Amino acid sequence: MHRNTLPARALLAGAIASLFAGSAAAQAQQATSTEDNQATVVVTGTRVSNRTVLDTAAPVDVISADTIKNAGVPEITQALSVALPSLNFPRPGLADGTDTVRPATLRGLAPDQTLVLVNSKRRHASSLVNLNGTIGRGSAAVDMNTIPTGIVKNIEVLRDGASAQYGSDAIAGVVNIRLRNDRSGGEATVSYGKRITEYEFAVTPPVAGANWGTQDERKRRDGDVATVSLWKGLPLGETGFLTIAAEYKDQEHTERSGYDTRQQYPLVNGQFDPREATINRFNAWYGEPELKQSTVFANAGGQVSENVKWYGWASYQKREAESGGFFRRALQDNNTIEIYPNGFLPIIAPEVDDFSAAAGFTWTTGGWDMDSSFSYGKNKMDFTIKNTLNRSLGTASKTEFEAGGFSYDQLTYNLSAVRQFDVGLASPLNVALGGEARREGYKLEAGEPDSWRNGNALLPNGMPTASGSQVFPGFRPTDESDSHRTAYSVFADFEATVLPSLLASFAVRGEHYSDFGSNWSGKLAGRYDFTPNFGLRGSVQNGFRAPSMQQQNFTSTATNFINGVPFDLTTFKPTAPAAVALGAKPLDAEKSTNFSLGAVTKLGRGSLTIDAFHIEIRDRIVLSENLTQDNVRNYLTANGFPGVSGGRFFINGVDTTTKGVDVVLNYPWNLGAAGRFDLTVAGNYTDTSVDKVPQTAELAALSPPPVLFGRVNVLTFEQGTPKTKYTASGTWNLGPWGATLRATRYGKILTPGTTPALDHTMSAKTLVDLEGRWKINQSLSLAVGAENLFDQYPDAYPANLNATGNAPFTNYSPFGRSGRFVYARLTYAL
Repeated sequence: MHRNTLPARALLAGAIASLFAGSAAAQAQQATSTEDNQATVVVTGTRVSNRTVLDTAAPVDVISADTIKNAGVPEITQALSVALPSLNFPRPGLADGTDTVRPATLRGLAPDQTLVLVNSKRRHASSLVNLNGTIGRGSAAVDMNTIPTGIVKNIEVLRDGASAQYGSDAIAGVVNIRLRNDRSGGEATVSYGKRITEYEFAVTPPVAGANWGTQDERKRRDGDVATVSLWKGLPLGETGFLTIAAEYKDQEHTERSGYDTRQQYPLVNGQFDPREATINRFNAWYGEPELKQSTVFANAGGQVSENVKWYGWASYQKREAESGGFFRRALQDNNTIEIYPNGFLPIIAPEVDDFSAAAGFTWTTGGWDMDSSFSYGKNKMDFTIKNTLNRSLGTASKTEFEAGGFSYDQLTYNLSAVRQFDVGLASPLNVALGGEARREGYKLEAGEPDSWRNGNALLPNGMPTASGSQVFPGFRPTDESDSHRTAYSVFADFEATVLPSLLASFAVRGEHYSDFGSNWSGKLAGRYDFTPNFGLRGSVQNGFRAPSMQQQNFTSTATNFINGVPFDLTTFKPTAPAAVALGAKPLDAEKSTNFSLGAVTKLGRGSLTIDAFHIEIRDRIVLSENLTQDNVRNYLTANGFPGVSGGRFFINGVDTTTKGVDVVLNYPWNLGAAGRFDLTVAGNYTDTSVDKVPQTAELAALSPPPVLFGRVNVLTFEQGTPKTKYTASGTWNLGPWGATLRATRYGKILTPGTTPALDHTMSAKTLVDLEGRWKINQSLSLAVGAENLFDQYPDAYPANLNATGNAPFTNYSPFGRSGRFVYARLTYAL
């Protein structure tokens, strides 16, 4: 926020008719004391100034900078996952670009159904759309880890729908990352840690007569992470500030594969190759990616005149990552044995460039507090595929390919005005008005020809083989696109304490998109305080999420050979003629109806909040199943698309209902000579049901009709994230000493198969984190700790669900599967 008189100016101008913020307690989960927390002023979900965290009409969690810093691997998304029971951060592997840009989910909804703001301005999304079998399949969300932790003042998480205040995406809630605005001070931090772990897994017995054995457990010392970060506050003139932050992160990959007992080499004179007994059968990288990441961020502001202030920020990050695909054995048809006599592990190496900048002015005119700003953000992701080959080029194939990439950018202008009017109520009527204009762009670029073409080299049996680089064929010229759209919105927000104990607010927002049309959202919220220490709060609203540019424009093509005949398997645009022939239509907005009811109780120095929610979403946008059945291929051929074997496309049509409750208890204890102890206990229950799945008349007419959204995807929505998550965290401080102990219990999840026999259930797991801190002197501090102290893993797949041995654990695990992480951190105050 850039003006303390009215946070309205800091709130996303394009944001909306500001929220009803009333006086209702929110939840603050941070390592600082509850008393300090009760006095924390929040700006998310309200345009009224000086609204404290225990004085809002909807639950707002405040995550402090110390909470983010006091973690083994300081990154924003991981810190939110640990602090918030309603937020999960799976860490998938063997999932192409999703290994590098990992999505988070709030209240069990899609990653792109949570709006992310920076200093109350809309943050641009990642260019990546998640396509593989992970949580968040089909979504393109904001990558919060492009923001260095050193620049963060705190993070406010509004756990309530807010489309009527902030626009598209705010169905599950809003994450507002507030930046430091210091004129002095700073910190330099160096941290180092690694995984020290041991895990067990199921193994498939080798074939009869094999000259190799099995192994069902493994010890690992890997995943080293070194982070160097710095932030510094500098004065600009008499009242201005410049806060800069820089961070470098070097992360080694982890290997959590199982033991691959498959035959690796062709037979030699009818016998197993002697190398079968000596080859390393832990042959996959399954786990955390290799990462080199450099980030800079600057936030500044100052006084232009007595009545005008300016503000602005800019950031840049370069992320170079490497993650593994499935191992290709020496004897497989997709290997050229002359190039890789022992098989090969293909490496997907995306390079991500992320840039953002914003600038604006705040001023007062005629009693109105004005905020005008421009912001721009761009995310670009290019893929290099290493240690691979194009089998169709034979022995002439290269082993490294530039496979192309994509980018997304967003330019936003917003203007807001806030004023209070005395209309005879218990408080002035707060009125906020404003508008926003936004231009979005998405561009997809092809890779080099050898990354996607077929070179016509044949298999030994005379059959053709797959085109393009193994593990990730490059994008083709026919996949390329360069698209833009515009969106305009206006909003109004009214809020007042109508009676001494009753706060009410109403927000309305209208938006028009050039590609799909218009939408109106509204929100009515209120709070009633029965006593100074107890109140009820609630809201009802409708919201929406516009189809993303990524969902509307992403395309990729691979060639499969069926009986020696090439057929293209394509992820189509919804408007592509072949997709239209299968029943696809231009994407429309998702629509939601949200209800919430909560209570807040002040318990002396502590607080207890309970908030129930009910979210109905209609026409959710999903990625269809792979439609590759024979009758689909025949239907496409009959309708003028020969050579197309099928594909998939984004489609509206899934209806869901999500309901649950969040409970948060904060309480501090003064232990006298023994120091101070701050306790937070929190829990979340979320249940999602799929009420309707999409279908098209064209596919329904086929016999048998192909399924557009099948069992795996339905059960992933319903049971792929934990229905329950509980956390208990205690922070103790005494003089130069401090410690944090935290336990997080994740409820069971289901990784569904195409039939019940192929389902896998991960039982509930409890992870414990411990950190100790010592302030050596006024400037220097040391911390040592362990995340996942007791080395918990998700339940391993049975052997029949991991025939390759490459992936023994589910990608749906809400805490990943890399085991214990031990670290040390040294901080120097500047």
